[in-house]
Amino acid sequence: MATTIKQVEAIPAAYPATPSGLSTAAAALDPDMIWQRIEAYTAHRYTSRAIEWITEGCGEWHPPLAPATVSTVEVWQADAWESVTLSPSPMGGYVLPGGTYRFVGTVGSGTVPEIVNEAFRRLAEYMAAAKKGSPGTTRERVTAGSVTVDKSRAASWAAQAMANSGAGDLLRNFRRV
Repeated sequence: MATTIKQVEAIPAAYPATPSGLSTAAAALDPDMIWQRIEAYTAHRYTSRAIEWITEGCGEWHPPLAPATVSTVEVWQADAWESVTLSPSPMGGYVLPGGTYRFVGTVGSGTVPEIVNEAFRRLAEYMAAAKKGSPGTTRERVTAGSVTVDKSRAASWAAQAMANSGAGDLLRNFRRV
């Protein structure tokens, strides 16, 4: 099986629209930051951007992101890239006879499924709720008169947001493979 050894994905001109139904605090978050986290977790893109993959080896190769449109395929020959036409694979990719290849094209398009919008909402709401308090603080104690509020959270709360918010469960079918 051929292996993807490099992927260069451009930043899109815009991310999908922010889903409706967010609280005021969640709506105040940067929506691009939420979309970037979702895209880092999944293999699907909903807005178009340029892409380049370098692959190596022989066998079947499929673009690791979807939906992908490959416009140029080149093979490394004698210290330069040369255009090549590859045979299609039965599973929708390409059959590589061996060597180093460069695939250039675009990735991303289509309507955002409602389940992905719901994952956006859950992730945004979790991050908005967890953002309260002092940045970087894992334990905070506030005393007002005879009342003391003692809060703590794991130092890795932001890193675990995808799992702890429930967004990761919704995005299971869109995961990278």
